[in-house]
Amino acid sequence: MMAGGIVKKNQQQQQAPAVLGKINDENRPPVQEVEYILSRDLKPLKDPETQLKTLAARLGSGDWLTVCAALNQVRQISIFQSDLLLPVLENVMTLVLKAVKNPRSALCKTAIMACSDLFQAFQDQVLEMLDPLLLQLLLKASQDKKFVCEEAEKALLGMTTWISPVSLIHKLQPYTTHKNPRVRAKSATCISKSVAKLGAEGIRDYGLEALMQIAAAQLIDQLPEARESARKLVVELHSAFQQQPDVSSNLSETSSSSSGSDSDDQNQKSWEEFCSSILTPAVAQPILRVSTR
Repeated sequence: MMAGGIVKKNQQQQQAPAVLGKINDENRPPVQEVEYILSRDLKPLKDPETQLKTLAARLGSGDWLTVCAALNQVRQISIFQSDLLLPVLENVMTLVLKAVKNPRSALCKTAIMACSDLFQAFQDQVLEMLDPLLLQLLLKASQDKKFVCEEAEKALLGMTTWISPVSLIHKLQPYTTHKNPRVRAKSATCISKSVAKLGAEGIRDYGLEALMQIAAAQLIDQLPEARESARKLVVELHSAFQQQPDVSSNLSETSSSSSGSDSDDQNQKSWEEFCSSILTPAVAQPILRVSTR
């Protein structure tokens, strides 16, 4: 079981995660706690078709415990019977987004856990519905409530794992200039991880210059997380530049007629010329310092 809570209200919800009751004293009502269940511990629903008939209504319920139970069923179906969920995926994603935005932390975390399972199950099929959810995940990963923040970070990591990097970088790029520095940092981290998946050829196809501009901006950001992600990005871009056919062939010719140090000097000169051609000197210098370490 991964995310959310379940109240044993009826037979339809009995396979969802459990909500536990506590009585703190005789004069107070039970305090209900949500049990968060890992994906690997979830079990398939016995009758998912029947559950799907009322799933949207339960996801939109005013009772947060009912919504938690429904979210866990979303997770169960996405893991074990994803083809059944696909026809209603857009509506389900909209309702999951609503739960992610809910101020109740237990419900929010359960919804975020559902996002992780949906990303893995549907991958690029969620791209058209991703924009509003992406912003919320970046915001939740930037907040101070640790257990929600950590879950959002896991969901973002899953997103970079399961969604194609080129599409994801396009969607993340606007958030690198967000007014919230934590959102900028989280988006920079996701971009760095996505770029690493592209490989040298994929980076060149996407556009070295565009990615260099992102790295340069994040390298002077106020948060260490953004700067560290930018440094990792610069390393990837430098490596991709070196592997360009024209650069690598020139270096090969140089190394065959010169010493290794001459080859390294030529390599560095080519990289410096490239950086200077697309960046101002003030912006290029931090890039060069990172790449020459």
